[in-house]
Amino acid sequence: MNKSGLKRFIQKYNLNGNVNSVRWKSSNNKLITSFVTPDKTLLGTVSMDGFNFESTELGVYYTDQLQKLLGVVGDTVDLNLTKVDERAVSMNVTDGGVSIDFVLSDLSVISEPPTLKRLPEFGTSIKIDAKFIDTFIKGVGSLSDVDTFSIINKNGDCSIVIGYSKTNTNRVTIPVETETNDLNDIISFDANLFKEVLVANKECTSASLEVSNEGLARIRFKVDEYDSLYHIVKSSSV
Repeated sequence: MNKSGLKRFIQKYNLNGNVNSVRWKSSNNKLITSFVTPDKTLLGTVSMDGFNFESTELGVYYTDQLQKLLGVVGDTVDLNLTKVDERAVSMNVTDGGVSIDFVLSDLSVISEPPTLKRLPEFGTSIKIDAKFIDTFIKGVGSLSDVDTFSIINKNGDCSIVIGYSKTNTNRVTIPVETETNDLNDIISFDANLFKEVLVANKECTSASLEVSNEGLARIRFKVDEYDSLYHIVKSSSV
């Protein structure tokens, strides 16, 4: 197994430390996890095809520790489980020489993320491309004291504003192209969290940010063997 593939999978849900405790589910050559941030503002699912491993469910409580351990072994690795009474208690990763052991958590201490039972209508769809991803990441990085970005519809033209406020502020305004647009008010979301979503999926060259007037947004990235879906809840008014 290629270690870089597993690290990409982890990056897409860990989001630079925003999500740490998850359940990994392996079945039919696919690895999948669902997750929610501690503040419940982002809910997501990430899957990776081509994961040739036994059908199992693993409790990964400290993803940050696993990432550090993976840095010790080489690029091509083998994964094996240590079990007690059919329950996986640790995961061994070896590159044929060096090996690491990562203690797995009991599944009972990792809650399943909530299920979105009713989705609103996503009446606004914003085109996301490589240029936007790069600009947004740089924009958030240039405004270290800014927590939100806002989506603004003005006379049918949409823009994303990092650092928007009704008062005079430092801000970055990015004009965007919409496929559909029925936004009837300014909606704001967590800028740093969305930046981490873009960083984790920056190899994707085309996606759509869908936004509902009820204050929920979603974005999906499909590239290579990865499929990542994120739902983001609006932030308080700015």
